[in-house]
Parts: sequence; C-alpha cells; structure tokens
Amino acid sequence: MHQQPTPSYAPEDERPPWDRREWFPSDGAAVTARQTIEIPPSLTVREPNPAVGRAWPSAPPGRGRRPAAATPVRTPQAVRPAPELPPTHAVLVCVALPGLAISGEGQLTGRGLDGFYRGGRRLLARCRIRVAGREPLAVQARMTGADSARFVGTLRVSPSAGPDPDVVVERTRRADGTERITLRNAAARPLRLPVEVALGTDLAELAVIASGRAGPELPATVHDSGLRWATAGAAASVIADPPPADALASAGLLRWELDLPPGATATVELRVRLDGAGPLRPAGHATTSPLAPARATGDDSRVTSLLDAAIADLQALLLRDAAHPAGIHLAAGAPWRCGLAPAEALAAARMTLPLGTRLAAGTLRTLVRTQLPDRNPQAGLIPGPRRDAGPFLPPACTGTEATLLFPVLLAEARRWGLPEQETRELLPAAERCLTWLRTTAGAGPYLPDPQPGGPARCDTQAHAYRAALLGADLLDAFDRPGAIELREWAQALRAAFRADFWVEDRGGGRPAAALAPDGRPVPHLGSTVVHLLDTGLLGSGRLAPGLLDPVQTDNLARLLGTPAMDAGWGLRGLGAKEAGHNPFGHRTGAVRVHDTALAVAGLAAAGYEKEASGLLRGLLDAAEHFGHRLPDMFAGEQRFSGSAPLPHPAACRPAAVAAASAITMLTALAGIRPDTPAGTVTLCPVRSAPLGELVLTGLRVAGAPFSVRVSRLGLAMVEEAADGLQLGV
Repeated sequence: MHQQPTPSYAPEDERPPWDRREWFPSDGAAVTARQTIEIPPSLTVREPNPAVGRAWPSAPPGRGRRPAAATPVRTPQAVRPAPELPPTHAVLVCVALPGLAISGEGQLTGRGLDGFYRGGRRLLARCRIRVAGREPLAVQARMTGADSARFVGTLRVSPSAGPDPDVVVERTRRADGTERITLRNAAARPLRLPVEVALGTDLAELAVIASGRAGPELPATVHDSGLRWATAGAAASVIADPPPADALASAGLLRWELDLPPGATATVELRVRLDGAGPLRPAGHATTSPLAPARATGDDSRVTSLLDAAIADLQALLLRDAAHPAGIHLAAGAPWRCGLAPAEALAAARMTLPLGTRLAAGTLRTLVRTQLPDRNPQAGLIPGPRRDAGPFLPPACTGTEATLLFPVLLAEARRWGLPEQETRELLPAAERCLTWLRTTAGAGPYLPDPQPGGPARCDTQAHAYRAALLGADLLDAFDRPGAIELREWAQALRAAFRADFWVEDRGGGRPAAALAPDGRPVPHLGSTVVHLLDTGLLGSGRLAPGLLDPVQTDNLARLLGTPAMDAGWGLRGLGAKEAGHNPFGHRTGAVRVHDTALAVAGLAAAGYEKEASGLLRGLLDAAEHFGHRLPDMFAGEQRFSGSAPLPHPAACRPAAVAAASAITMLTALAGIRPDTPAGTVTLCPVRSAPLGELVLTGLRVAGAPFSVRVSRLGLAMVEEAADGLQLGV
C-alpha cells in the first residue's frame, strides 16, 4: 500500500484536495498509472523547537549583548501558512474528461483555476475579449450541459445610443477546448467593430496551480492562424476561425475588424489544442454509453431535472483505459479528483446499477489490474489513496474500503443482470478480496485499521460485514469454497459489535464511531454510521441482516432525524452537538451528499419513512439551489425560513458519488430489488410517497429496459420489463 508522510500543516481529513492523490491520468495513458503529487517542503509548517530557546532581548551595543560567535541568537522559524486554495463554488466547471473548462462570469482571466485543461494540464489560462477597446459587461453565465457553458455580455459602443446596449457578445465554452464567440449588432445602424482577443497560458499542471506554485505566462509565437506556447514538457496552440487580421505574439493578441449591418451577427471560433495529441474523444461521448438514458417524471417536477443532471454529470466523468478499452470507470470529481479513486469509483458504480451493469463491469475490470498479487504481504488489497486519520476518524487508507466494496459490487451487479460469464471471470479477484478480509481480520471479530495501533472503525466493520455476507452468497452461487467461514466470521462480528460498539446514554444509546486500541468506544456521532443501514442485496429481493438489532436500529433512525444531524438540507458529517463540529468541515460537519443518499435508502428500506422523507426533501431542495448539480459536500449550516445552502469553496462539482446519489434516492422510492439469476424483481416502495406520483422509465434490469410507476398511495407497478421477468413477493 503506497503511503506518503503526513504533512503537518493540515490536521485530520481537512487537508487540501490537491493532497488527496486522485488526479488525472496522463492523457492517453493507462488509468492505472495515477500521478502522485508530492507536497513541496515550502508548504510544510515547522513548529518552533522548544529546545532552541528564545532570542536574546535587544540591548544597546556593548551592554549585555553576547558575541555572536560565542552564543548565536536563535529565533523560531517563521510559520508558513498553507497556500490559499482557489475556490470552486463560484466558477462554472465544464467537464468531458479528460477535458475541463473552468471559468467565472465569462472572461478567462488567468487567475485562480481559470482555463482550458486536458489531462490535468492548463492549455489556455487567459482569454479576454475587447470590443471597440472595451470589455463586455457580463450579464449572464450559466451551464447549458455538463460539458458546456454560455456567457452573455453587452456593450454600448455608440455614445448617443442612450442606456440601451447596442452590441451583444455571446460566448459558448466547451470542455473539448472550443470557444465560440458571437457578436450581434442590436443597433439600428451598421457598426464597424474592432475585436481583440488577448490570450496567454502557463501550461501548468492543475496540482501546481492548486498549490499556488504556477509560474508566469509563457511567451507566445505566431502559429498557423493563431498562437502557440511551449515549455520543456508540453506545447499548446489556439487556432482561430476565421483567421485574424493581425496576430501579435509579443502581446498575445489576435485582432479582427468586423462589419455588422443592423441585426447581423459575426462568429469567431477558437480551438485549443495540445500539440502531439489527437482530437479529444471523451469516453462519455461514445456511441454506446454504459449508462442507460433513464428519465424521471412525476408530481414533483424537480425529479426530472435532478436525474437528467445526474446522468449528464456521470457521462462527463467517465474515463476509459486506453490500453484496455473495456476498462471504463468514473473519475471521482472535478476539478480536484479527475483520476481513478478506487473506493469512489466502486461506490458510484454500485449506485448506478439501475442504469445497467456495464459501468460496474468496466470498473471491476480496471481495478483487477491494480490488485496486489499473491506474493505481496497485503495480497488481494486494492490500493487506494492515503488520507490522514484524526480524532474524527476519516479512513486512513481508502484501499480498505475499495477492497471490501469489490465483492459487494460484483454480487449486486449479478442480481441486476451482469451475465454469469462476466461474473465468473471477475470472481477470482473477488475471492482474493475476501481472502484478504479474513487474513487481515485474523482471529479477532473486527477488521483492524490499516495503521498500526489505529482504532477499529464503525464504518469499516459495516463494510466488512456486508462484504462477508454478500461474498459468501456469491461463492455459494458458483460452488466456491469459503462461504461457511465468511458467514461464521460475520456472525461473530455482529454479536461482538452489538455489545462493544453500542454506547448507552439517556437518549437510548448510539453507535460508537470506533473502538480505541484499548477497547474504549469513541462516542461522537457522525454520518459514517449510515453504512450500518446499507446492508446489501441478497437473493429473492431480500436485504442482508444488519449489524444492529431492531432496538438499536430504531435509536439510530431517530438520531439521524434530529436537527443535530439533519441540517434541513441533508445529513451532517458530524453532529452539531459534538465537540469540534465545523459546518464547513469535510468530515466535521459539512453535509455529505453520498452519506445522505445512503441514509435515505437505508432508512426507507428499514421502514423509517418519516426520517427518510425528511432527508430526501431536504437534499432535493438543496439540489434546486445548486442548479440540480449536487456537489460532493456543502456547509452544514442549519436551515431556516428563507435560507439557502452555503456552498463549500473546495467541493467537487460535479462529483461521481453525488451524481449517483440522485439515482439511489429516486430508485429507493420504488424499492427495486432484482434477482436476475432467479428471474424475479421485487418492489418495496415507500408507502408514504413523499414526492407524490413518480415514474421511472428507461432503467435496466436483466439487461432490458425497465420502467416502474409509484402512485400517490405508495403502490408500485411495473410498466416495462424483460421478457420472463416475474414480480417477486
């Protein structure tokens, strides 16, 4: 397992996103070769060493001052603050990986994250338009799709025209590296407009930009009908159509003279290209998508926009392994995490199973190639990026979570319709994951922390327990050995967990976040406990039994519905009453969309419809404020009348698990539980129908279209299904 030293400047999991080590793979290279970003020494805070002592107090020359040679004056080293992370909450992020276009109101200023990117490198940082010597006034900036944005600006070029603009400048920016600039003459007379586009770039890597170490802009040269920039490692160019009347390399300027009759338009298109690379071909733009084009309609019209945006974002985040075309998977999120993050890729693929099993199969195939071989001491582990462990217990290494998710995804994908032959091909890798689980757990009932002396985490036990039960089910289906031992270990874990992890209090008790190395429970309440409700799908429409008993489950459901956990917009990462709560903390109080969706699905499945409905409505309201494109997290400030959710300035948006969460929540309302090997599908809808009538069409079960309608009375009816698929009881 690859681990890096922990920098001292950021505690727990509040480290900057650029140090979470999930980045763009090299454009065209195998996705398994992830880049590792090393934090430079200049960013590390060095605390004063008490052994050094204090400097001598100042004194006039010759009075009380000791010679420097005899006793040198020592001062503590200056504390260097961490660099300011460029904010993402106020920018528009167009995504079609490996392409990105990030911008604010319209002009690309060269500051912050502004620019066109390919494979994590900024190809163009600055693109400023001036018409008749003036910059347009920005009047609108909005996303028109996951990969495109539209910007509108206006100008008054005639002094006698009054307050009304007489030139409209519209810009369409796309993640594939194109920008289309259209000028329209809104005046009643012809206009001759001088147009200038100022261009520049540093060709910096995204990680370098995020850490504040990007260099100055590079000098340009005239190239073809545009400009070109080059550095030791890369070169990029901008080609204009039509060609400019003038190109000034020293100033980075392209110029046109445009004659526009009244009401006429003129268009200039800029194409940003990486030298030596072919046209950008995003995996999400392939002819056959691994995600079905599902639709949601119903009494609450917002469900349509939510699902449409979710599927578009998932398409935009798709990556394909160039060396293995079948290895398609999701990047974790933009702009910070555009590479392979195994745990998030598996979790998102699992939540998108209602859209088909092709993404699950591609993700599993990709990760098989990263699994540690038998000769390794951690044989069977799927390595994941390192995260800091701290008092609020984020995972120290997400490889543990990924390894436990692998057999779960394979088992559930088989239920949703993954062909038996594909399942059989992936089964050996799942068996290695399960062997790693049993070997690592040893004779104890708990799966230990990957760090020596670390705590036994609640969510890790939930992942391990689910993997054991669903893994045993998978082994039995293919007559493979080991199922009995896995079930026996899971039973021992459940018995020990119910006794050791439950903290009694006046309110009826709560699950501990972890057990310290000495066995003491860590009692703080955070959103990771929702994994206790996510038990997994077995055969015949049955869910696996949970780690908690019915009374404990009832107490947990009540706690998740309290204002301390439910911010009114979703579930906080750490309860508002817990010491160290920070509404903007990644793990310490921000609303985590993925955890909220798991809570909605888990609570609904367990029969706690009131609590599930409250969280669902809150997150749906929040999505409306975010243009239906949910970030991975946002501030956990308490909702009140007239308020709006506060964005987190470092959140990924779009994010794979956040987008996939919309699918989980909507399909949970219908309670779809397929068992393709048995030829059945069971429906367990939410009887209270919190969103009224809901119709889901274009889903996939058993490889065929599947549609379901949930009435206002909470009754579910299949409207389209594969031939021979029977409705289970």
